[in-house]
Amino acid sequence: MSKLLIVGTVAFDAIETPFGKTDKILGGAGTYIGLAAEKFGVDSAIVSVVGGDFPQKYLDLFQRKNINTEGLEVVKDGKTFFWSGKYHNDMNSRDTLDTQLNVLADFEPMVPKSYKDAEVVMLGNLHPLVQLSVIEQMDSPKLIILDTMNFWMDNTLDELHQVIAKIDVITINDEEARQLSGEYSLVKAARKISKMGPKYVVIKKGEHGALLFHGNEMFFAPALPLEDVFDPTGAGDTFAGGFAGYLTQTNDTSFENMKNAIIYGSNLASFCVEKFGTERMIDLEGDEIDKRLKVFKSLTQFKIDLN
Repeated sequence: MSKLLIVGTVAFDAIETPFGKTDKILGGAGTYIGLAAEKFGVDSAIVSVVGGDFPQKYLDLFQRKNINTEGLEVVKDGKTFFWSGKYHNDMNSRDTLDTQLNVLADFEPMVPKSYKDAEVVMLGNLHPLVQLSVIEQMDSPKLIILDTMNFWMDNTLDELHQVIAKIDVITINDEEARQLSGEYSLVKAARKISKMGPKYVVIKKGEHGALLFHGNEMFFAPALPLEDVFDPTGAGDTFAGGFAGYLTQTNDTSFENMKNAIIYGSNLASFCVEKFGTERMIDLEGDEIDKRLKVFKSLTQFKIDLN
């Protein structure tokens, strides 16, 4: 079985949306990526850090989901990374109310020996130097996927370029793609970003789907129209986890298979937003995933006579 190494935050979130609010709940990019990738039965491990305040029940959850935690450092006298945010009525924009780096401020990732040979590496949204450190610890991964955000483009652009030069796939949203490339057209943006290093560029457009670019090839996957969106937190990371998990399971990194990975990632992200935090992903069953995949297929499949 192929191995997947996941690098990203394991955190506490406090979320407020028009549908309600939560106290501290389980969150973090690494968590969402891991819970999504787990649906493909892959051998995965999380590299991250938490404080002594991180409940044992969450560590037990990772074990129950077959997510290896050898690389999850626990700083007994420290506090876990915490983020709090409030979403606007359109659910597309939000205000960050509080960010406490805590143990993440001094995080130095250590890849477990048993996962240095992982075929797929999913670098969640973290400081570029942390991402670079992980790449340098790996043997020779078949595929390195990077997620990043505008914060790192604003504050650590040189370091970010160093990492981008060493990866195979980058996943960013449309606003970030425009900022990174300096191009408004997403087609031009993807072409410019690919010259920085990655062979594949995935541009996420939230409720408007996702685009995949490779050389002169392009693919678009819609997002599933949903009646209710309760909490968008973690949807992008869930997408990335589904994308990486499917590619790890199939051991096929061709453009054609990347299309399928985009659909699988979009499918899982559509579940994530239906409840607060990680709740929906924890309870999600395989038959639900398959049923919704059929809806995705019917949404995009059509016959047309081109003779």
